[in-house]
Amino acid sequence: MKSFFPIVTVLITCGITSPLVAQEVAPDQPPATTNASDAQPPAPVPVDHHGFSGFIQWLGKPDPEPPTPPHTGFKALAQSLGRDVRHLPSMQNLFWVGVGGGLAAAVHPLDDTANADLSGPTLDKVFKPGAILGQSYTLLPAAATVYAVGRIKGMPRVSHMGSDLIESVLVAELMTQTMKYTVRRERPDGSGANSFPSGHAADTMAFATALERHFNWHYWAPAYAIASYVAMSRLHDNRHFASDVAAGAAVGIIAGRTVTRHGRENFPVQAMSVPGGFAVMYSRQTN
Repeated sequence: MKSFFPIVTVLITCGITSPLVAQEVAPDQPPATTNASDAQPPAPVPVDHHGFSGFIQWLGKPDPEPPTPPHTGFKALAQSLGRDVRHLPSMQNLFWVGVGGGLAAAVHPLDDTANADLSGPTLDKVFKPGAILGQSYTLLPAAATVYAVGRIKGMPRVSHMGSDLIESVLVAELMTQTMKYTVRRERPDGSGANSFPSGHAADTMAFATALERHFNWHYWAPAYAIASYVAMSRLHDNRHFASDVAAGAAVGIIAGRTVTRHGRENFPVQAMSVPGGFAVMYSRQTN
């Protein structure tokens, strides 16, 4: 269980924000005197969005609840899925790539011992459901049921949540399978060279992240607890290393947040050819 403490810690701390640095107002400026009839509301205090604390505020604060689109039919779902894939490159996702890589490196020393620590006949019954709960053929029908209920009952918010759940699992699967057959890491039980990252961890974490986004940040605990349980079950079953599930958890968070993020921001980096080689250009609008 020690290998999962860093993941839980990140999930808790990523919702904590730092206060923004406000610019000081000149103390010797006399207050304006106005009549009650023409009084205006006070102007908002300008803040520094470009300092370190402003970056932490932008990065760590929970996004607003995804707005319900006017259409949630199959065509809208397919179009939204295509947009999600295009919006995978983003500043926030780059952060989570760093988190996932850091966690995988941090728990890598436990790869040789974590599975044995979670093995044993007493834990067989505890972790047995995890192999089923984390399968895409379990998560996708559950998401499709939510979507179908929303469509049949004429509840756009429910159908929107169902479509986001479907998309989050599909995006997580796309990322996971691409990485599995690129890295080609052997599973700890020797059953195949597709261990990194854990698909169970990625899919359940994507599902949990989408649920958390729709049900408010303060209700993340049950969804993420189930996702962490599923990930731990893969260690007990000797199907993944600890670093596999750490990376899979980050993949799931990236998928879930990409699908549900409002006002997506593409990563502003472009590569272009120049005489004698190539250049990488970074652009940022500061208003």
